[in-house]
Amino acid sequence: MPQLRPVAFNLTDFGAVGDGVTINTEAFERAVSAISKLSKRGGGQLNVPPGRWLTAPFNLTSHMTLFLAEGAVILGIQDEKFWPLMPALPSYGYGREHPGPRYGSLIHGQNLRDVVITGHNGTIDGQGQTWWKKYRQKLLNHTRGPLVQIMWSRDIVFTNITLRDSPFWTLHPYDCKNVTIRNVTILAPIFEAPNTDGIDPDSCEDMLIEDCYISVGDDAIAIKSGWDQYGIAYGRPSTNILIRNLVVRSMVSAGISIGSEMSGGVSNVTVENILVWSSRRAVRIKTAPGRGGYVRHITYRNLTFDNVRVGIVIKTDYNEHPDEGYDPKAVPILGDISFTGIHGQGVRVPVRIHGSQEIPVRNVTFWDMSVGLTYKKKHIFQCAYVQGRVIGTVFPAPCENLDRYDEQGKLVKRSVSQNLTDIDYDF
Repeated sequence: MPQLRPVAFNLTDFGAVGDGVTINTEAFERAVSAISKLSKRGGGQLNVPPGRWLTAPFNLTSHMTLFLAEGAVILGIQDEKFWPLMPALPSYGYGREHPGPRYGSLIHGQNLRDVVITGHNGTIDGQGQTWWKKYRQKLLNHTRGPLVQIMWSRDIVFTNITLRDSPFWTLHPYDCKNVTIRNVTILAPIFEAPNTDGIDPDSCEDMLIEDCYISVGDDAIAIKSGWDQYGIAYGRPSTNILIRNLVVRSMVSAGISIGSEMSGGVSNVTVENILVWSSRRAVRIKTAPGRGGYVRHITYRNLTFDNVRVGIVIKTDYNEHPDEGYDPKAVPILGDISFTGIHGQGVRVPVRIHGSQEIPVRNVTFWDMSVGLTYKKKHIFQCAYVQGRVIGTVFPAPCENLDRYDEQGKLVKRSVSQNLTDIDYDF
């Protein structure tokens, strides 16, 4: 294994046994403790050799590299009594599935700096099947935990690993800065694995996600920033995020989502060079009255849809709230959203932008779009309360809410009305 730190340890140095049965939590904890004493020397590296290393949740430390060899699998213990409880996220005020505390993540860290999780494509496996079954049977009293969660940290790197079968969200950076996620494979069953989002950047700043493959039971990526009044009060946006060169699939939700928990705001996001295949939706922005916040300066570029039910979705009535304390007058602001180079085949509804009188969608641009259709109904480019423009040739024909310009930027046709409503959820 390459040594990326001045000092390296092997997990077996601390008594670990990779037989898939022995519980190795103490070995991980002792290894992390040893590395925590090396911060002034540049930190340390923990090498996880080939084997199946069963463990309860454990914490990382600053200036640490966790390196998983080829054939190394870190397995999450399935009995929830080994999973510690944590307070609800301050920007959510609620466990997410239940009030009160939530389960922690299998691999956790907070207030860290300079952490790398990498390897020769080793695997972190949450063994989520038991959690999913108990969730469906309503046998859990607390919200399930993520697979990997890093909070209030900076300078974090995930690369060359596989994450699979998380109990809940898979990779959850929370209120972090300068995060890189590169060449990561994230897997969960496409059905019957509830809420197994791939990557959930949550109130994060300066993030790069690239060269990943994600196929999961919920959103492949969901950018968040807090929930209703709790997110508004916490006030940390997700901003300056670049997502590129991905292949994603979500039969239950969407390939790339923003929201619905976006009360701290989401801005300056670029999504480019993405293939979304065999999915319910390709890209989606979801919000509701009570969220507050904003979604603005969002760029989608060079997207390919292959066998997708709905291509582009903006939904403003995603009415799920933590409690009755939200302010229904706290409406989000949506605007400055562009779609360029959108292509594909086997798409049932290419566009569904469902604004409302309360939450209109402003300054939306479509340029260079051609999507092969599976249905030939007239109203498949669906709009309501949206203002914006179409530049050049767009297929299928856009809704009448949008102004039309030629390739040189000359106005060809003014919209009939931005408030026209042509939404059909029946197909």
